Amino acid sequence: MSFLTSTFYGNEIWRWFAALATILFVWFVLRILMRIVVRRFRRFARKTPTGFDDLAADLLDKTRSVFIIVLAFYAGSLILALPQQADYVLRILFVLALLLQAGYWGNAFTTFWINRTVRRRLEDDASTATSIAALGFVAKVAIWAVVILLALDNMGIDITTLVAGLGISGIAIALAVQNILGDLFASLSIIVDKPFVIGDFIIVGDLMGTVERIGLKTTRVRSLSGEQIVFSNGDLLASRVRNYKQMYERRIVFTVGVTYDTPVDVVERIPAKIRKIVEAQEDTRFDRCHFRTFGDSSLQIETVYYVLVADYNVYMDIQQAINLALMRAFEAEGIEFAFPTQTIHVRTDEVPQQPSV
Repeated sequence: MSFLTSTFYGNEIWRWFAALATILFVWFVLRILMRIVVRRFRRFARKTPTGFDDLAADLLDKTRSVFIIVLAFYAGSLILALPQQADYVLRILFVLALLLQAGYWGNAFTTFWINRTVRRRLEDDASTATSIAALGFVAKVAIWAVVILLALDNMGIDITTLVAGLGISGIAIALAVQNILGDLFASLSIIVDKPFVIGDFIIVGDLMGTVERIGLKTTRVRSLSGEQIVFSNGDLLASRVRNYKQMYERRIVFTVGVTYDTPVDVVERIPAKIRKIVEAQEDTRFDRCHFRTFGDSSLQIETVYYVLVADYNVYMDIQQAINLALMRAFEAEGIEFAFPTQTIHVRTDEVPQQPSV
């Protein structure tokens, strides 16, 4: 019997050499392959605008040496006829290493997504970027919690009781902090749905202002009078929010009153004059102008037009120009603006004189 065919611990010597060669080959090839592939992926990723190659490079870079070593030993053990207990231990080690490596890959994927999103929003929406980073931390905790539970389950530990206990504890904690959790999920809804972003001018009920910060629990708004208004995210989403920053155009209605002694033919010409004045302004679209009604102290001319930009200052500049042009036009025509007046008619009846006695 030759040396290679002799038996050692239930396996021929050549099988031990083959297992050792497999272990060294797998370990060496994977280590060298990882270094070369990661380096080339990094170099290629710098030349492309997409993020998939960057993600692939990050995931490969997060492949741990422990996982490669365990994988190499497990591949070598497949050549040998090992006792059932040893085979079970090696299989458990391989599964644990695989779960650990999956946790690192999930962590790397979350980090890549967070960094990419934060870089996009940091300049325009810094607080939302901060909220995304905080939510990313929650996602990482969830990933490692799943990895630990799966690892315990594969080690033969009954996690049913543990999961049930965690579920009951989770329910108790959720009931205790339901307002905080509600605001947290409301923050996530604001980040994803974007009903408003930093810099938008919003009105909530009778409160209004510019959004300064969107946090995990509260949103902070700077009012027109200068003070900061703090809204709970849950209450904010439960309210009707009017976002003026998303306004594409502004509908304007204004009324001009002229005196009752204005001739009919002059009143008839006023809508055409107002239309001409409105259409002469930039960023406007005329809708209508009519002699609407007989007021208490004036003949009321109603005008409707649109300002084609959302900026409030632009609207005020346009309305000011219209008002000044109206004053000049009415002055040239001799038309008087009405103001609240009352005319009192006094009637005196003659008292009959009594005949003298």
